[in-house]
Amino acid sequence: MSENQSLDIFQSIRKDAFGALEEASDFETVHKIEAEYIGKSGRLTKILKSLKEMSLAERKEMGSTANALKKEIEEKIKLKKEEFGERGGSNHRDADWIDITAPGKKISRGHIHPISRVLKEVTSIFESMGFEVVEGPEVETEHYNFDALNIPKEHPARDLWDTFWIKPLKNGLLLRTHTSPNQIRYMEKHQPPLRIIVPGQVFRYEASDSSHGIQFYQLEGLMVDKTTSVANFKALIEQFFKKLFKENIQMRIRPGYFPFVEPGFEVDIKDRSDKWLEVIGAGMIHPQILKNVKLDPSQWQGFAFGMGLDRITMMKYKIDDIRLFHSGDLRFIRQF
Repeated sequence: MSENQSLDIFQSIRKDAFGALEEASDFETVHKIEAEYIGKSGRLTKILKSLKEMSLAERKEMGSTANALKKEIEEKIKLKKEEFGERGGSNHRDADWIDITAPGKKISRGHIHPISRVLKEVTSIFESMGFEVVEGPEVETEHYNFDALNIPKEHPARDLWDTFWIKPLKNGLLLRTHTSPNQIRYMEKHQPPLRIIVPGQVFRYEASDSSHGIQFYQLEGLMVDKTTSVANFKALIEQFFKKLFKENIQMRIRPGYFPFVEPGFEVDIKDRSDKWLEVIGAGMIHPQILKNVKLDPSQWQGFAFGMGLDRITMMKYKIDDIRLFHSGDLRFIRQF
């Protein structure tokens, strides 16, 4: 091959490659040009592979010119890619570059768990009525979970709370069966008047079904003052349900037994199918409880109440199986 023929070939390759790159309008076209000229079977690559068949003089001349042109084309391709927003060499894959002209993608938002949603709303309602939010340990002592709440050992009322005990049993530790222990803890350190709510997860050793689970969320409330009465409790709870369900709710109070209140009562509300559902256990604080925290029952009185947040959430969102809350099924969570 003569010197003039060699120059003509290289000039033709340079003209064609640079012209194609100037007209290229997307990454795909640039990658095709790259393959056509300097890829494994590219036009310039074929010339470099044929050098071994040439004489030493031709090999030096053709090789030097071909390598210089290859470097020139590579630089032009790199600049063209950078023009489109890609930073890096020609070995980058399509998935690595970003088309800055493409419209933005909508970011998928997460979903708040329905219990978390209701807990936030319930907490906000009680805070608006002057209640403070108090939290405490999930691993509790026998003293705070039972004894200080007027439920001593061998008392038949302990059978109402199916308890998870933590070994060794002699330590008297357990997974709390209600959030009431935090009422005792709070009253030990604070003087009345008191208004607190205690939300949190509790644990019961019982069979699971559509309306019962071994763990669920509960919210306890406590109000202590000199003249606190059942009438105050009734007005408070009526206002709470009205704000939570955004409508007037039919409510009734009937007698109930809980060892830490006297008298004790249960609160039912009517659901949309006109059925009465028990939602709250409550009562006037037992005088012995006040004595346990060194408060004089002749000066102070109050009420306490507890509700299952899971059940409240089921009513609010018409959920028929409590097990869905802990199923981990994102199809369920995405509805909220």
